[in-house]
Amino acid sequence: MVKDCGEKTQGQFKLIHAFYISMLALRYRTPRGDRVIWPNQYTWLLREGLIDWKDHESWGLSEEEICDKSNADTAAKLVAVCQALWFVAQSIMRTAHKLPLSQIESMTLSYIPLFVATYGFWWKKPKDIKTLSIITLPPMQPEQLRLFESMAVSNKFDDEGLEVQVSYWNIWYLTPRVFEKEAEDRLLQGALSEGVQRAARRSKTNDPTKQDVEHGTDGVTIGIERAEALPLVRKGKEVVVAHWDPGLYHSKLWPLICLFGASFGALHLISWDTVFPTKVELWLWRVSALVSIFSMLVFMHFEKVVFKWGGPLTMVSLISPALYFISRIVMMGEVIAALRGEDPAIYETYVVSNYWIHLI
Repeated sequence: MVKDCGEKTQGQFKLIHAFYISMLALRYRTPRGDRVIWPNQYTWLLREGLIDWKDHESWGLSEEEICDKSNADTAAKLVAVCQALWFVAQSIMRTAHKLPLSQIESMTLSYIPLFVATYGFWWKKPKDIKTLSIITLPPMQPEQLRLFESMAVSNKFDDEGLEVQVSYWNIWYLTPRVFEKEAEDRLLQGALSEGVQRAARRSKTNDPTKQDVEHGTDGVTIGIERAEALPLVRKGKEVVVAHWDPGLYHSKLWPLICLFGASFGALHLISWDTVFPTKVELWLWRVSALVSIFSMLVFMHFEKVVFKWGGPLTMVSLISPALYFISRIVMMGEVIAALRGEDPAIYETYVVSNYWIHLI
């Protein structure tokens, strides 16, 4: 969004604005309630000149107002990161002194890399915004309004009193649809471009009206009609289990990202020789950790996983996330169950007086 909106805002559109809009905090009024302005819709409004960045404060997009709505500042985030890194340092010190870590400590360590990466990417992201920015859409031609509404990713997050808009399960629907919608928009924009070109060719012979020439409504109409005829634009009842970011999936970084994803399960192997109440639980932990590693690696090789038969690979793409989910549930259950018979050495500690860093 920062890149796409930069030209129309003279570089004043910042990451915090992109996060705020992507958090579905910007909405527009309708007779039944309010609807979400999705990131692609906002970008389109800017590009078409239907809104002006000079008026962004009236839309609730001033940086000061967004920061004022967020209830977590940089200091709070920094303290949380320091606490996590301090826990890692203590775990390393225990290992250096040949003191065991409990299963719950091993699992916590597995979350640390994900936690740090998330904080790095979300450092500028507002947190827990309760008050939304609700605006009135600028005047549009009927064809423009139709195109704008067709760009919405979903109506499940609008607030118009519909039954589908009050379900907590909607969050599972969101991520795959964002990438699908990006693909649809690219097809739609291509169809619109072709429609405008066809309208321009027609204008040389058919003498279009002044309104069509000024607003390009004839070209937009042709483009929309052609886009609706494209099979990939009109979605069926396809159930999408997962859809990785295409930009990352096709990049050179993807193998590294796969290893990072597998590292979550791999860090559980720290407890390979930890004392468990029974041998069965010990091997169940080991097997679950290995399953979580390899099932995640397999799962991340499929850009899009759809609950629809498409050959033997379909079973592989569906079984791998199921195995990962089961292995995670098993290990979380074992963490709690293992508390009944922990190694007494986990309660021992090392002498801290020899380490100046503890003075901090």
